Amino acid sequence: MRHSIGIPERQLREAASSAVCKINIDSDGRLVMTAKIREVFALKPEEFDPRKYLGPAREALKAMYMAKNRDVLGSAGKAPEIMSLLK
Repeated sequence: MRHSIGIPERQLREAASSAVCKINIDSDGRLVMTAKIREVFALKPEEFDPRKYLGPAREALKAMYMAKNRDVLGSAGKAPEIMSLLK
């Protein structure tokens, strides 16, 4: 994982502002979850209850997706706009 990276945020912003309809940030999600699980195991190597390492990993994933949508992809506040178009 040392040299693993997701898509640079600059490229995500560029894609979000163009006519791109789908932007995949799955690599970023896998990196965040794996890093959090490894952090838990490093701090508590005896831990074997999945709830103790998957819970923090899910929370980290959720925070990353929220930040990407809000700060990088420009999706913040768009749901009401989209919903009005669907009516």
